[in-house]
Amino acid sequence: MTPVDSWKAHSSKLQRSLNTLCCATVISLSAASSWGAESPLHQRIDVAIGAGLTEFENLAADDAGDAAFARRLYLDLAGTIPSAEQARQFLADGSPDKRAKLIDQLLGSPHHARRMQYAFDTMLMERRPDKHIKADQWRNFLRQSFAEGKPWDELVAEMLTADGSDEQSRPAAKFLLDRELKTDAMTRDLGRIFLGRDLQCAQCHDHPNIDDYLQRHYHGLAAFLNRSYLFTDPESKQASIGEKADGTVKFTSVFTSESDETAPRVLELPPIEDPPLADEPYTVKPDKKVRSVPVYSRRLQLALAMTDSSNVAFRRNIVNRLWAMMMGRGIVEPVDMSHSGNPPSHPALLDLLAEEFHEHNYDVRYLLRELALTKTYQRSSLYKVGAENLADDRFAVALLKPLTPEQLAWSMMQATSLTDATLDDLKTQYLLADAENDPAQIEDLLWQEEALHDSLKSHVDTFVGFFGVAGIQTSQFDASANQALFLRNGAELQNWLEPSGQRLTAHLATLDGPQLVDEFYFSVFSRPPNAEEVQQVTMFLEEYKENRDAAIEQLVWAALSSAEFRFNH
Repeated sequence: MTPVDSWKAHSSKLQRSLNTLCCATVISLSAASSWGAESPLHQRIDVAIGAGLTEFENLAADDAGDAAFARRLYLDLAGTIPSAEQARQFLADGSPDKRAKLIDQLLGSPHHARRMQYAFDTMLMERRPDKHIKADQWRNFLRQSFAEGKPWDELVAEMLTADGSDEQSRPAAKFLLDRELKTDAMTRDLGRIFLGRDLQCAQCHDHPNIDDYLQRHYHGLAAFLNRSYLFTDPESKQASIGEKADGTVKFTSVFTSESDETAPRVLELPPIEDPPLADEPYTVKPDKKVRSVPVYSRRLQLALAMTDSSNVAFRRNIVNRLWAMMMGRGIVEPVDMSHSGNPPSHPALLDLLAEEFHEHNYDVRYLLRELALTKTYQRSSLYKVGAENLADDRFAVALLKPLTPEQLAWSMMQATSLTDATLDDLKTQYLLADAENDPAQIEDLLWQEEALHDSLKSHVDTFVGFFGVAGIQTSQFDASANQALFLRNGAELQNWLEPSGQRLTAHLATLDGPQLVDEFYFSVFSRPPNAEEVQQVTMFLEEYKENRDAAIEQLVWAALSSAEFRFNH
């Protein structure tokens, strides 16, 4: 039985159902009654958001218009803006449930798996340079996992149990291998990324400013990994994870000089004691030429302990991060600083999300759907009069979110028609390459997404190079001079603005008057222009009619560089 199979056996549906029943007490009976336990989760979320502020419904922003909602949803669930045609189709749809249908459509598309790949790669690896596992292999592992609807706890278990020795499961080992089994780096990142707690300052002593972060928390996590080491095969030069059968974790506080020792543990959960050492403690004995494998592995206990139902911090952390992805900030913000001095803005809501996520088997797609269905998510980004002073953590208005580098790249390629032109070229090349090719294949959405991604990936990498920031991720927007110069003079964008082929600028050059302005606004901003905008664009093009092509290029460039385009709102 593989480590993952063993983990799955420990996490049977029966056990999960019993644990869920026990953990349901986290939400009080009175709260469950007032929210309506049988109500859909998205309705209970909206009730929880408004709790405690009697005037909330009067102060909360109105629903965003259909155009704003569609653009927001495409960016959050598919990673790009809609095409002009997709935006028009959504606005023209008169069905009352069209928003729910669009949510389901995007969640079921291959573009969603790609969006999750980008988002979780950034969250888990924080744009670190490759060390031992190639980024493409890792990202493909993530994309396939989300495409098949793999539960979050199972995905995490695979990352924490893979040792890199098996080619099939090797990509999952990137989280540990590319941190080179450095105990301090791994311990801090386990706490931050999976538990929402940055325990770095608790390494040498209890945290001086945060009462909740104790030295034993840090070293309890370290104890899962202190026996593991980076092994490099002398022949293949390929790195994998080896492990010793013994080794304890002792620590001393620099404040008190008191020494202590800990077995592996997750925060305040009980320590996991080692079984008695076997007469032969190794399956593969230590040797400089081979990777040692102990009979009992502390590292393999990490996945079990991290995803165990008793570890509430695990699920609270991930629902908080998914909330932040959709809403613009966490219920706990920063997302890796959960402690009593930085309480959640809506404690009962965080508990509700965590327990519902657990009850629905850590289904990321389910939670994202419920979040997207809420009034909270679908609100306008415009404050009502009198509500301007409401804090962001009230979620009374849709918060502005800067586009990620990947979202920005794909949205600019969509707006300038590069994606449509490239896909048409790929279809033609496919049909011309072999007379036996099946024309129906090019209509397959998965084929289209993968072919398009592989063809345009280098452009995305360029945007990541300019707009991505290595290290701990933040939701704050801080434009740099290099980014401004790239948008002004970058070869990619300048090339996309040339009025040739199927480019947007070439298409706009064939149009006149309101038709041109309408196509421009739907292509770039995913909405129709208002009367004032029609007038302004018309006057601008009239003023520069002697050099109309250049004027159209400048018009599109200005729009792509604008705050309206670079933020999700």
